[in-house]
Amino acid sequence: MKSNLIGATLGALALGVVFSSGAHAADVSACLITKTDTNPFFVKMKEGATAKAKELGVTLKSYAGKIDGDSESQVAAIETCIADGAKGILLTASDTKGIVPAVKEARDAGLLVIALDTPLDPVNAADATFATDNLLAGKLIGQWAAATLGDKAKDAKVAFLDLTPAQPSVDVMRDQGFMIGFGIDPKDPTKIGDESDPRIVGHDITNGNEEGGRTAMENLLQKNPNINVVHTINEPAAAGAYEALKAVGKQKDVLIVSVDGGCPGVKNVKEGVIGATSQQYPLMMAALGIEAIKKFADTGAKPQPTAGKDFFDTGVSLVTDKPAKGVPSIDVAEGMKKCWG
Repeated sequence: MKSNLIGATLGALALGVVFSSGAHAADVSACLITKTDTNPFFVKMKEGATAKAKELGVTLKSYAGKIDGDSESQVAAIETCIADGAKGILLTASDTKGIVPAVKEARDAGLLVIALDTPLDPVNAADATFATDNLLAGKLIGQWAAATLGDKAKDAKVAFLDLTPAQPSVDVMRDQGFMIGFGIDPKDPTKIGDESDPRIVGHDITNGNEEGGRTAMENLLQKNPNINVVHTINEPAAAGAYEALKAVGKQKDVLIVSVDGGCPGVKNVKEGVIGATSQQYPLMMAALGIEAIKKFADTGAKPQPTAGKDFFDTGVSLVTDKPAKGVPSIDVAEGMKKCWG
């Protein structure tokens, strides 16, 4: 992807007193703030940002929360980036509403703030968003699960392994997208947990990691041992859910679907741990973000969204070796070639 995908020039007035039209590559600094620095998704995102920053001569500093949901550390990182004179921030927010005041502070100071993967709430709290269409990612795995189950879908027992109590936008969209794809009325599409469909066993929190996925799955199995469909916020949570199911001999009786499409997750699809996953492209998100900050520093141009959307869509593909009629997908071999480009 080239920087000519990024936006229209706003002109010299957009630079204010912070950016100089004569900025050189060595003068441009940027920050990457992720939810954690251990989740493979964010590791790959950092790789993409680091490589593109090196290519363009941008100085990059990286920060992360201690765990998924650690918004306090992210707010502190934003304050540090402002104090350091960064030109822009790439952010995957743990608390998409709670972090908005800190983002406003950064933008008021003249920084370009781009949300990666997880849109802020409201989405226009950031200057731009580079992300997967997370609602579509959820719909794809929901449609695949329903098509795979066939007539049994109407009597399914579905468990939802979500992210954090704050219900960040990425969690809500994947969750609600799955319901729409599966044929469940999500009620209010902006929040999780108000549904009344009897097929829903319940929701539990994973913090997006394997241990959390295992615990959440154990909790929901106690509510209903007949669960046969599991939607997980990401693939580490899915791996944990599988271990919990395996411990009680139910791993072959439950269909697990997820979102991420990382190389470990695609391998889990191949091995039958996950039935299907919606693949994202975090390296692309981060590389485009660095290009956008460099362009903003040099020209004042801000990135523009994909036509008809309020974010720049970096694409999504359903990965499975068991394709379902009417649901577009790629196989594991192709998924492995693309995993986290």
